[in-house]
Amino acid sequence: MVTRLPKDYTPSEDEPFMNAKQKEFFKRKLLAWRADIVQETKETLNSLQKEVVNFADLADRASSETDRSLELRSRDRQRKLISKIDEALSRIDEGSYGYCEDTGEIIGLKRLTARPIATLSIDSQERHERKERVYRED
Repeated sequence: MVTRLPKDYTPSEDEPFMNAKQKEFFKRKLLAWRADIVQETKETLNSLQKEVVNFADLADRASSETDRSLELRSRDRQRKLISKIDEALSRIDEGSYGYCEDTGEIIGLKRLTARPIATLSIDSQERHERKERVYRED
């Protein structure tokens, strides 16, 4: 069953957390984000295929190869982001979306609106980042 949303709907703290409207809102947001990334990827691949040029100047060739490499790295990050979006969509379907993986607490609408793939509450994310810094320094 698809939930109908008003055109200007924005999740509110005044309604039950992760009700049908909020789930539909975040599902649409994630699907639109995913579609944008897929479209950008197609455009990048098309431009990379068209750009196969042999440069006589080594500096031009090196510059072109660097640009290609950066673009491919960016696309790899986008591929990983699509995976996280798909995981978030699965969490919506199974009912765990919006809840911290570590504590089970509500992540919060502001955080989810800003970062719809968030899996940790702000407190858990900060603890996680502090641990990463400590272990990175060792």
